[in-house]
Amino acid sequence: MEVVKMMKQNNLTETMSFNSEEIRRETIHEVLKQVEASLSERGYNAINQLAGYLISDDPAYISSHNNSRSLIQSVERHEIIEELVRFYLEAHH
Repeated sequence: MEVVKMMKQNNLTETMSFNSEEIRRETIHEVLKQVEASLSERGYNAINQLAGYLISDDPAYISSHNNSRSLIQSVERHEIIEELVRFYLEAHH
């Protein structure tokens, strides 16, 4: 992750800042990418399946292929929605 890369770049005498918000956002992005890839691999429309899950909170919309169902449930649903809205608004501002 980014934190490890930052640690390698800094020497041990420098103070590093820790940005948990950035790590949370990166985690959400990675989870969505992995789940999308797994859904597509199984022939599902990933957008429809993810939207169904986010609207209903029913994990049955997400395939268990590649542990995707457990992976998506490792992140709070409202955090995924917040990140999607933030990402969209920042891209279209």
